[in-house]
Amino acid sequence: MTSSRLLLVTPTFHDYWVSIADAFGQRGYSTTVCRYDELATRAEKVHNKVGHELPQRLGRSRHGLLRARLTRRAVSAVRDARPDIVLTVKGDLLDSGYWDAVDASGARHVLWLYDELRRTEHDEASLSRARAVASYSPADVAALNAAGHPAALVPLAFDPAYAAHPGRRGPTVTFVGARYPRREETLLALSAAGVPVRAFGRDWSRHLADRLRTWNLRRPAVPSGGDLTRPEAYAVMAGSLATLNIHGDQDGFTMRTFEACGVGALQLVDRSDITDLYEPGTEVLTYDSIDELTDLCRRAAADVRWADGIRSAGRRRTLAEHTFAHRAGVLESLWA
Repeated sequence: MTSSRLLLVTPTFHDYWVSIADAFGQRGYSTTVCRYDELATRAEKVHNKVGHELPQRLGRSRHGLLRARLTRRAVSAVRDARPDIVLTVKGDLLDSGYWDAVDASGARHVLWLYDELRRTEHDEASLSRARAVASYSPADVAALNAAGHPAALVPLAFDPAYAAHPGRRGPTVTFVGARYPRREETLLALSAAGVPVRAFGRDWSRHLADRLRTWNLRRPAVPSGGDLTRPEAYAVMAGSLATLNIHGDQDGFTMRTFEACGVGALQLVDRSDITDLYEPGTEVLTYDSIDELTDLCRRAAADVRWADGIRSAGRRRTLAEHTFAHRAGVLESLWA
């Protein structure tokens, strides 16, 4: 155990900061959190829409002003917290003033990325400021180490403090998350094959407010619901016949990979390279085609005992190896 002061500088993103902070609290750290992109008031949310998102849509980006505002918040947190360790999560919208403040603090500093580097605004200068980079992407870890940046593979995780209470399990195959072309194609194909499906998220919702705030009026012909809180999403997944985990061109595995199994859902994942994390056919179900996915959905509906066995095995594996507490131990070793 330790009494070190840890500053967690993180996006608000689905409140995962709560789980990360709790995991380090369990290890004895005195943890302070700076959510550098927090929009705490209605006025801040309106300002973000009008002052940042709308100009960006119109090709008149005010990105520099956004970076300056977020950086000021993060710099103030570093100066106020006087940390021994700084863990920055993503952090690509923070400019050089933040990295200067961390250097000046004398704190040991680790950067944790939950997205591929090509999707971030990090560059050689920002990456070189961290003592080590932790990433969910095996390809990025290999490239960073080859370029002389110490890096370690740290997958994403599940927080068992968020228990799911699904009630009676329904007959629907669900998807919770953003709407991307591959995800839309998969849900439309399943629906056309007669599999009951439902997607959740603002990009799927037909509510006028969600259409307006996503700047997109079009919606696919898929039954849908709006945004869910993390507990609501977990309950939906756990209460479904099965839940989909559909990746794009990521080489890392999404948070959903661990959450779906963690809440006891039957996970249908589109990647057979999951073998280092879960055993296909025993703890998760993988598929390579819509026909194979359709057959798995139909079997799950027909063979409840088989499906329940996979749910239970996936949850056991998650609690044994894939919680935020497990990841905190790996991250700690990077600044030890």
